[in-house]
Formats: sequence, C-alpha cells, structure tokens
Amino acid sequence: MLNSQQFSDCFEKIWKIFPDNQRASFTYLDCLWFSWYMDELFKEKVLVWISRKHIFTKKYVFVPILHWRHWNLLIFCNFDKPLQSKTQTTCMLLLDSMQMSGPRRLEPTIRKFLLDVYEAEKRPVTKQAISKIPLLIPKVPQQRNGEDCGRFVLYFISLFMESAPKNFSTTGGYPYFMKEDWFAPQDFDCFCKRFKLCS
Repeated sequence: MLNSQQFSDCFEKIWKIFPDNQRASFTYLDCLWFSWYMDELFKEKVLVWISRKHIFTKKYVFVPILHWRHWNLLIFCNFDKPLQSKTQTTCMLLLDSMQMSGPRRLEPTIRKFLLDVYEAEKRPVTKQAISKIPLLIPKVPQQRNGEDCGRFVLYFISLFMESAPKNFSTTGGYPYFMKEDWFAPQDFDCFCKRFKLCS
C-alpha cells in the first residue's frame, strides 16, 4: 500500500501535468489532513489550514482519505455555488476501489467534517442543510488485491481531471464516464508504470 509520502509525490506529478486553465476548477487537501482531522489533537489546526485555502471557491475539491489502512477519494462538487442552487447539483462523491469495505460507514464523519469546514470559514450553514447534500458512491472499477487502493485513488484523480464536465450534474445518473467500466485493468497498469507505482 502506498504511504502518504509516495502518494503526495505522485499526486504532485499528476497535478503539474494539467495546464493552469484546466486546474483552475480544482483544488485539493493534503492527503493526511482528513486523517489528522479525526484526531482531536490536530483537528483544530487542520480546520485552520483548510480555511486558509478557501476550498469552496472551486468547482471540485479532492479530499484523499486514508483510514483503516485504506485509501478513498472524496470529491466535493459544485460547492462554489449556493447549496440550494437550482442550476447545479451540489453533491459529494466517494470513490472506493474496494466497496466491500463499506465506504458508507464514513458518512457521519464526512458530514461532520464538512460542517466544521463551513464553520471554520465562517460560512452560514445549518446541520440540516449539510444532511441534505447527497453523498453518492458510484460503482467504479475495483482493485484486484489488497494493496492498490492508493494507486486507484491517484488514477481516479487523474481521470476525473481529464473528464470532469464544466457543468457537473447527476441528473439522469452519474457523469457519463463514471461507471464500473470507467477504465480497463491494462489502463490502470499503464498508469502505474508511467508514474513508477508498480508494486
């Protein structure tokens, strides 16, 4: 399994591949911040760090999650618009390459995290409003062993940045590219070789 340093190093390489105009719709959190947020010793510091990034000025926010020795990818979508926007769907996507692990059990922590970030940024929001934001768990390609979760998260990020629509909506289902056959195993293997992520 990738450690946090390996993950961060590869993420930086992926991020730099995309031109500035394409990156403009995205931002991200450090791959350890969510884990540290769950630790009472670091929680307040993490919220201060996040508030300085003003993440909700971007259409998409990548939040890597490392918990229970497993990587997931949380994506905040359309939080740059009012939560009650009628033109764009504000939602959260949780991408898990091992769905048998039960990603839905992260939901209470994710919603508390989101509420705390809003409060840290001094944005008016209610717990009820946060509870109504959909947390969607699309069926994405699944890893073939117990070690590839971090590599899958990095590949999810790379492909999402390539394909994310300018006007994200879940009306009629997930974006056209987010399916169980999103990519083939050989495509994933090529990605790992390209970024020297092979086991």
